[in-house]
Amino acid sequence: MSKISGRLITYCSNIHPGDSWAETFTALRQHVPAVKAAVSPEQPFPIGLRLSQRAAVELTTGEKRRFTDWLRENDCFVPTVNGFPYGSFHGERVKEQVYLPDWRRPERAAYTICLADLLAGWLPEGMTGSISTVPVGLKGGFSEQDLTAVRQQILTVLSHLQALRRARGVRIVLALEPEPGCLLETTDEVCDFLAALALPPDLRDLIGVCYDCCHQAVEFETPAASLARLAAAGVRIAKVQVSSALRLLAPTPTALKPFDEPRYLHQVVVRSRNGDLSRYQDLPEAIARHPVATGDEWRCHFHVPIFVAEAGGHGTTRSFIEEILPLLPPQLLLEVETYTWEVLPPELRSGSVTASIIRELHWLEAQLDAPHGRP
Repeated sequence: MSKISGRLITYCSNIHPGDSWAETFTALRQHVPAVKAAVSPEQPFPIGLRLSQRAAVELTTGEKRRFTDWLRENDCFVPTVNGFPYGSFHGERVKEQVYLPDWRRPERAAYTICLADLLAGWLPEGMTGSISTVPVGLKGGFSEQDLTAVRQQILTVLSHLQALRRARGVRIVLALEPEPGCLLETTDEVCDFLAALALPPDLRDLIGVCYDCCHQAVEFETPAASLARLAAAGVRIAKVQVSSALRLLAPTPTALKPFDEPRYLHQVVVRSRNGDLSRYQDLPEAIARHPVATGDEWRCHFHVPIFVAEAGGHGTTRSFIEEILPLLPPQLLLEVETYTWEVLPPELRSGSVTASIIRELHWLEAQLDAPHGRP
């Protein structure tokens, strides 16, 4: 088991373009050995693996054996799979499509079960694995009938995870990933939703959250209060995605323009001087509808490198990461997730993708080594 600074840390391979398994495997072979050599030369390296539905299906017995052999030869292992984006994640326009199919649809359950079967074959003995997934779907339009369907799809997956545990002795947690603009975006919404599922007792430890620092920072949540709420509700944190968001004070449209790109959804939450929150589903909507006012703070779901305190002359929510790290249990998997390298403004693209991943992991390692998790 690879432990860097006494903690299990990696990065999510959703940073690399690739929808097919051949494209995914090519990217892993290109980048992972260099990253491992830089951050974990003497210990096995964990891979935060992203697999599309297409790639998962293409991992036939022969291809799976080939990848398993490659993991062993390169001293790597897979503790977690990103099962959030079902299809292409680096296409011309991802936006709202990234949430489809949502948890109303049996296709989402079938995809997740496929990922679980694959992960069960890679997971080191005695380690709990995780599959991160859509926070149900985009907010709005969920009827009672829809929520009943959601519960049924989740139960189907959890029952399969229970069967894997009984048959093969592996434990894999389904990790819902709260995100701005989705049915589950705040910590309170996650806790209330999981309570409302009213799961059978033997399935409750097989579902939890993928805690994304960028997402909760955009919601203006504080790490201590958020973690305390999860703990009080008995909600398991399956893994933490170490990520940072864009933070702006009364920005002008000109200042926002470099971040207004057409591929990903960049939800915005604005906190006014009196503490009121205004939410917008994408940056262009916020620019068009929210008047700039002194004292307003904008936070935008635009993942920026975790090692930067300023992005294009604006702030970031890096302090959220610095605050949360000392509060996390040491056994939690920390997964850096800056998937936006291709759409970052030029001034934030420092070096190659591989070099940037290494720099982020080294920055995280320094935080973990520093007293109280801070330099």
